[in-house]
Amino acid sequence: MAELQSVERALEALLEGVSPLAGETIDCADADGRVLASDVSAALDVPPADNSAMDGYALASRDSGQRLPISQRIPAGQAPQPLEPGTCARIFTGSEIPPGADCVAIQENVELDGELAIVPITEPGQNVRRRGLDVTAGSRLLTAGSRLGAAALGLLAGQGLSRIEAVRRPRVALLLTGDEIVEPGQALGPGQIYNSNGPMLATLIRRFGGDVVRQVKVADDFDTTLARLTEAAGCADVIVTTGGVSVGEEDHVKPALERLGKLSLWRLAMRPGKPLALGTIGATRLVGLPGNPVSSYVGAWLYLRPLLGALQGCDELMSLPKVTAEAGFETRTQGRRHYMRANLTFQGNRIVAHAYPEQSSAVLTSCAETNAFAVIPPHSDIRQGDSVECLWLQA
Repeated sequence: MAELQSVERALEALLEGVSPLAGETIDCADADGRVLASDVSAALDVPPADNSAMDGYALASRDSGQRLPISQRIPAGQAPQPLEPGTCARIFTGSEIPPGADCVAIQENVELDGELAIVPITEPGQNVRRRGLDVTAGSRLLTAGSRLGAAALGLLAGQGLSRIEAVRRPRVALLLTGDEIVEPGQALGPGQIYNSNGPMLATLIRRFGGDVVRQVKVADDFDTTLARLTEAAGCADVIVTTGGVSVGEEDHVKPALERLGKLSLWRLAMRPGKPLALGTIGATRLVGLPGNPVSSYVGAWLYLRPLLGALQGCDELMSLPKVTAEAGFETRTQGRRHYMRANLTFQGNRIVAHAYPEQSSAVLTSCAETNAFAVIPPHSDIRQGDSVECLWLQA
């Protein structure tokens, strides 16, 4: 029997030789969650001119503390006229500061006396947002490998950009093995179960930046498994299989992979998810996850996320955030590292990890109701209050 491999060794084998995919030009409206293929530099100052941070009155600070005539009104979006000496201008938040003014007195502090404004002492620069405060033309706006979210897309829009160069999404083929699997909506026969792995893994793949180009059920038959793997390798960057990687007579993924390509690693010293096959068919990477939904879920976070991150050149996806927490549970491990499903709660200055009460690999509820994996080393005896390292599950 082959020696069980470590999670670190599995990741090393999985990511060996992986480089980012080519870029493609896409609309910014479709870029949420996409990864930049190259740096983006700012072409414009933001804001493009000094503007008012408040509704109030723009003036020269040397004239503050006096009664000043109101010489103009400056709504946002309207170019101001130079300020007449010894006057002030009615101004609104975001409006451009007129030449000759260097501060804004907020309207709550200004009294009106007919056509005059009684302006309190106001310091130079007070309530003024300087040109380029947010972004300076020529500076790096976003870095290659950045995963685009709402704020980043706002920055791009602020530069007038409507299209951007993003890394192509990795194409993923999802092959679900097992004669017992039935699609939701159909009636169950004796010994059959519904396909929970398909929707779960397809969702995670999309959240990790992948594009599911094929999702098929594969019968428990060696020749059929060979055919489906061959087809998948022709259309995908990554093949993800569920089931068929253990040692049973109906487990055909591992021998089929060995026939078509290269098996890099098999069987890990982890719980859940000991049966795992990693390999290649030509240039296509294969991740063979266990058929058990909990094991597939854990494996997707630990292996699919960093693989898809590497294919997109995105460091953010390469590793999960690590949090040191106080154990709100007790457990004892033997010879395998245990990834316990747990919830992180923040109690003042304390972070507490609460393990789901049932850690069986058959209980998918343990994944649906938790937000972290508490990583327990082999041969550990964890007591309430002990420090444990947790992986915070963020897509």
